[in-house]
Amino acid sequence: MTGLKALKESGAFVVIAEFVVKEGLMDTFLTHAFDDARHSVDEEPGCLQFDVLQTPEVANGVLFYEVYSSKEAFDEHLATPHVERFRAILSDHLEAERPVRMLARL
Repeated sequence: MTGLKALKESGAFVVIAEFVVKEGLMDTFLTHAFDDARHSVDEEPGCLQFDVLQTPEVANGVLFYEVYSSKEAFDEHLATPHVERFRAILSDHLEAERPVRMLARL
C-alpha cells in the first residue's frame, strides 16, 4: 500500500511534544516524564512507543516521541491518571512548551 490509502489503513499515530525545562528543574521534570512514559507503555495497549529524548540544540530541551495504534488510542491516553499527574507539574517546571505535532506514520 502507498499514499493516503495506506495511511488511513495503518492508523499508526505519532505525537511529538517539545518542552524547555526551567533551569535547575530537569531532574524532577524527567522523573515525572519517565513516570508518564512507563505507565503509557505498560498500561495502554494502544501506546506502542514513548521515548523521552534530550534536544541538544536547545538548552534544557526535552522531546517526547510517542507512537499510538490510532488517534483514538492517543485520546484515551490523554484521559489517564498518569497524564493528569504529568500535566499537574508542567506550569511549575516549564520555561516553554512548543506546539504539539501530530503525524500519521507511513
